[in-house]
Amino acid sequence: MNTDKVVIHIDGLTKHYGNVQALNDLSLDVYQGEIFGYLGPNGAGKTTTIRLLLDLIRPTAGHATILGMDVQRDSVALHRHIGNLPGELGLWEQMTGWELVRYLGELRGGIDEKYVSELAERLDMDMNRRVRDCSSGMKRKIGLIQALMHKPQVLILDEPTNGLDPLVQQTFYQLMREVTAEGRTVFLSSHNLREVEMICDRVGILNKGRLQAVERISALKQVRFRWMTLKVANGADPSAFERLEGVSDVSRENDSIRFRVTGELDPVIKLAAQYHVIDLTYEEPSLEEIFLEYYGEGKKGGQA
Repeated sequence: MNTDKVVIHIDGLTKHYGNVQALNDLSLDVYQGEIFGYLGPNGAGKTTTIRLLLDLIRPTAGHATILGMDVQRDSVALHRHIGNLPGELGLWEQMTGWELVRYLGELRGGIDEKYVSELAERLDMDMNRRVRDCSSGMKRKIGLIQALMHKPQVLILDEPTNGLDPLVQQTFYQLMREVTAEGRTVFLSSHNLREVEMICDRVGILNKGRLQAVERISALKQVRFRWMTLKVANGADPSAFERLEGVSDVSRENDSIRFRVTGELDPVIKLAAQYHVIDLTYEEPSLEEIFLEYYGEGKKGGQA
């Protein structure tokens, strides 16, 4: 990631639909060679942001540039450098996959069919199948191929792995890493925290049209707590663990006690040693739990 070169610059971007504020005063920079995860629940304003960046809708206020070009004034020229996968993908049902990508490719002056074949093979997609005979996952694969096939400098992807099976998702993650290794940039909208945790360099959290925070994944992971579950013979006293410093959220089910630990494990280990321990499991917190921990203590994230 080259933090010296801003690829996507958003300044005060706002979109209102009557009295509904779909996006409110969004300011954000995305850098060359990074995978930026844009997170938020449905209706948070993620798709609105993407449509504004692609000049499919116009803002109420604010502006944005991509690769130094204004997304409105230079939209036609800019689209040559962008690969886009919309959240709601509309394809020509009567076409085969090959017919569709060749048609779209001709609008750009041709395609590299060898590269398209490579993408299709890696994504396990039969490009001779007609779109109307494809499952939703297959259509998503065609959408990814058309977004990637011209090797754009910027990829803008809206929920890219919806409908993809786990093996194809792993292939997608590898493709994204290859894209950024070449110095290209990915702006990826998602509500899949696990996905974002695996591949993104930074994340922006959007809620009700407002950007709540921008953080590096590595910074979020420094919030150190973990879940532990102890299974002991003849049960154990949950209150003994509750009294330990750094232990919270203690619950008991049959012979198992589950709790959250912050800080050193030594007091927990010493207390557990007083029992006949049958099993001990250790869980890292999910990214969602980290967000709640990180921002639940009055902290406020900013540009990172």
